Amino acid sequence: MAERVWSEDKILQEDLERIAASEAIDWETLRGRRILVTGATGLIGSLAARALVCASAERSLGLQVAALVRSPEKGKAMLGAFLEDGLELVVGDILSPIAVDGPVDYILHGASVTTSKDFVDHPVETILTTLKGTEHLLDLARQKQVKSMVYFSSMEIYGVPDPANYTELPFSEESAAQTAAVLRETDYGYIDPLQVRSSYSEGKRMAEGLCAAYAHEYQVPVKMVRLAQTFGAGIPKNENRVFAQFARSIMEGKDIVLHTDGSKAHCYCYTTDAVLGILTVLLRGADGEAYNISNEETYSTICGMAQMLIEKYPQSGSRLVFDIPEDANRYGYAPTSRMLICSEKARALGWKAQVALPEMFERLMGSMEVSG
Repeated sequence: MAERVWSEDKILQEDLERIAASEAIDWETLRGRRILVTGATGLIGSLAARALVCASAERSLGLQVAALVRSPEKGKAMLGAFLEDGLELVVGDILSPIAVDGPVDYILHGASVTTSKDFVDHPVETILTTLKGTEHLLDLARQKQVKSMVYFSSMEIYGVPDPANYTELPFSEESAAQTAAVLRETDYGYIDPLQVRSSYSEGKRMAEGLCAAYAHEYQVPVKMVRLAQTFGAGIPKNENRVFAQFARSIMEGKDIVLHTDGSKAHCYCYTTDAVLGILTVLLRGADGEAYNISNEETYSTICGMAQMLIEKYPQSGSRLVFDIPEDANRYGYAPTSRMLICSEKARALGWKAQVALPEMFERLMGSMEVSG
């Protein structure tokens, strides 16, 4: 669709074009509007901001995208190529009240602490960033009388699922993943609030409650998306989550080292699918409600995902190695569980995940080769 080169990363270029070309989004609704994106230097927020600029240019929408960043230097380094095409940088910290000049029609709120080790090392900051930041964005949404707002939540709000939710999975080829808790938006599990690792999941739960409260009391048109673990082109070079570790090991011909038994299982989502899901909920979702954004067909244990990569890329020579520390809690790993996050509610709005797990890694590694 696009003739313009938006990124030297061919994979990222294709992803931007795919979002801009999607006919599942009612782009005309956004014509001439202004969208504020927080977390705009993060993986999902940055893709959303850039894709909106790309779609505006390709479709002549006259859309303005305001990216809220703490560091203008980091913002320019990541988003600078889009500044002449309708993207503006708004410098601010979500821990303080947000001041944005002019109208704001839509808000995508993705700013959050995202590193598991930080949940353990900095639990206070994790909680306050989630709660105070969301409060300030909701206040801004109320003040600006936005048409819609989406808060980026997480599958971690489900905690450890109730055993009653576990069921057999007829499609699973992996013996360790033949049962899972199939979780819809009303199926909540157990979270121990006294575990510091819970700073993230409990914070997300409370932020969702705050969104629902603002929707009820002040009629703020806010929706929530509960994202499965999401990855794709354009990840930061220092990304250290498990998918990045696995990809680097395959690319460098090193062993994949697991620091747990690898039995935890859940779903994933490719970045373009996630952004299209977020935009779908933004424009079609019901106020005060939550929507799972997940690709059920990617359901796998951590161990099974590693083995899939080793078999798919035998030339790497990578093997699966276990090195489980005595005190694994200090790494911030989530509790072991098997969760299949069901996205039928989002699919009812017209969204559907497209990218399978092997292709997710293929595209991830293709992008990583460019970024180094």
